[in-house]
Amino acid sequence: MAKGKDVRVRVILECTGCRNGVNKVSTGISRYITQKNRHNTPNRLELRKFCPYCYKHTIHGEIKK
Repeated sequence: MAKGKDVRVRVILECTGCRNGVNKVSTGISRYITQKNRHNTPNRLELRKFCPYCYKHTIHGEIKK
């Protein structure tokens, strides 16, 4: 059987605070890898995760691979 597009895909979440340059003292960009279901979440995923560079919980948004 030929497989089509997988329902569950791997996504990369990146800290929006570090990405936009809000925190000037951060030395890097925090990234998390997780999975999402395309049928349940067709739009971009955003989760509050801990950023070790900002030293606080920030919104991490999905980025392209």
